[in-house]
Amino acid sequence: MATCVDNNSRSQVTNSFVRLCRQSAFLTDKLKDSGKVVPQGCSQDPIWLKIRQEAELDEMQEPILSKFYNSTILSHGSLESALANHLAIKLCDANLSRDALYAVFLKQLVQNIEIQHAIRDDLKAVRERDPACLSYIHCLLNFKGFLACQAHRVAHNLWIQGRNMLALVIQSRVSEVFAVDIHPAAKIGCGIVFDHATGVVIGETAVIGNDVTILHNVTLGGTGKVHGDRHPKIGDGVMIGAGAKVLGNIRIGEYAKIGAGSVVLREVSAQATAVGNPARVLGFR
Repeated sequence: MATCVDNNSRSQVTNSFVRLCRQSAFLTDKLKDSGKVVPQGCSQDPIWLKIRQEAELDEMQEPILSKFYNSTILSHGSLESALANHLAIKLCDANLSRDALYAVFLKQLVQNIEIQHAIRDDLKAVRERDPACLSYIHCLLNFKGFLACQAHRVAHNLWIQGRNMLALVIQSRVSEVFAVDIHPAAKIGCGIVFDHATGVVIGETAVIGNDVTILHNVTLGGTGKVHGDRHPKIGDGVMIGAGAKVLGNIRIGEYAKIGAGSVVLREVSAQATAVGNPARVLGFR
């Protein structure tokens, strides 16, 4: 009996993969005809294939999730489409339709190869660095820090295009829905983990490097005493603990650690560990 179940499971996954490739080929042809950048296909996107396989297996274990997984994952031909749909559902309201938001998100995601790479880097970062993350699909559908970060990537791209009001509306909705407030002008690298994410605030002129981990209730803000470039610059590989406040146009060096609850008002050197209020350096890696 166990062998029959295993064979049936493999057959279902294989059939689903064939359907996916056919669907992706159809979508690819349409995108080529429209002159848009084509998202990676089945064989070229192992993250998307893995997400679909996870959906199939979860669906077998929990049949009650069948409709949910079909709507959020299995009915989509690409990671970009699934993410655009999920964000649109989360962020729509009575005056901002799901269809309108989906169109905006999908266009920005499909046409920007850098965002496409960043999405996948973020997924891998959360899966590797957050022990509470069970799978890629768990992150994609349930981690509000990841979703807030991807919504910001779209808002930032709109900001660069001069579509400031739409970018600010997305920022506002993200703040209301996910309790994460990131100004659309802020620059954020790849491989980002917003762990728990509730209460994260990132100011307009903040810059965050690659492979940074930020926990809940962190503020990257200004001191209120200056205008212009007034927010922190966070180097690659930095970890900022829960409740920390980094204020002013100061630099946190690569691979530094900021302790939970710290208030940082001065530059922190690379690989240093800073804690306290005001923060002071305790040592180096």
